[in-house]
Amino acid sequence: MRRKRRPIEVFSLSFLDVVSCGFGAIVLLLLISQFSEPRVVEKISRELKQEVQLLEAKKMEAQGKSRILARQLVSKKKQVSELKEKVARLEAELQEIQGQYHAAQTDSEARKVIARELEMAKQQLTQDMKRLQEQQPVKADAVIGGIPVDSQYIIFVIDTSGSMQRFAWPLVRKKMAEILKIYPHVKGIQVMNDMGDYMFSQYAGRWIPDTPGRRRVILSMLSNWAPFSNSSPVEGVERAIRTFYSRGKNISIYILGDDFSKGSIQDVVDTINRLNRADSNGRRRVRIHAVGFPVLIREAPGSENIARFAALMRRLAEDNNGSFVGLSSLR
Repeated sequence: MRRKRRPIEVFSLSFLDVVSCGFGAIVLLLLISQFSEPRVVEKISRELKQEVQLLEAKKMEAQGKSRILARQLVSKKKQVSELKEKVARLEAELQEIQGQYHAAQTDSEARKVIARELEMAKQQLTQDMKRLQEQQPVKADAVIGGIPVDSQYIIFVIDTSGSMQRFAWPLVRKKMAEILKIYPHVKGIQVMNDMGDYMFSQYAGRWIPDTPGRRRVILSMLSNWAPFSNSSPVEGVERAIRTFYSRGKNISIYILGDDFSKGSIQDVVDTINRLNRADSNGRRRVRIHAVGFPVLIREAPGSENIARFAALMRRLAEDNNGSFVGLSSLR
């Protein structure tokens, strides 16, 4: 006999169990997502803040480096500008030297032409004229205004004390220019103060080449040159003789000052005599000239330093084949 099949019930108890479990799972997932979402958001926010802080730190570091590089760039630009100025000065000096060299070559060629013409003229002279020429005495030392100017090298020892700076400095520059003028060309120049300090440190212990440009620079530098001074020329003269004396060189020292405030006159004279010894012919190693500026005559007429300076300069000039000139006015 056939069994009768039971009718299938769509909404059976098992089906309801499955549906209930599905709804419960969905509810549970919703509950879990609601509780975990704030933590995730907080974590992401914290990470984002850390990232922002890191970027801010990198930004500040970059700005600092930028400022440092900007300062370095300004410094480099300044150095480049200074180097350009130096190059321009050196180029100008080079052009001046080249001009002098070409002028010297031209002068040399001109002298050669003159020498040839002179030789031809001499050949045309009669024997009597030649004899008269040979008998004509030759003057060994050229003298201008009583001062021998036969020296090939000149050194200025200048009193840079306060009294000279305040009252005599324009006249010092003028007399310096006049002295240089009576030496149209020499082999070397040097400028020191009475303490033996050099006007140009780069030429310490050696001669400054004589050119028109160098002479202009010396007179220009003299305007603001004010090293320490003790108003005694002995240190400057002593250093000049010790440093620059050389056998076979004709050297003149020019002392420019206004007073001799301390020390013994005889001690100075003895010191200079020991350094500037005379040879067998009575000639000294260097000539010593002096120019006295009458500052104290106007500012301190009763000071004995006026007479002390004049006595010392006159004695030094006398002993060392030179001349002493005392100025009567500061004008």
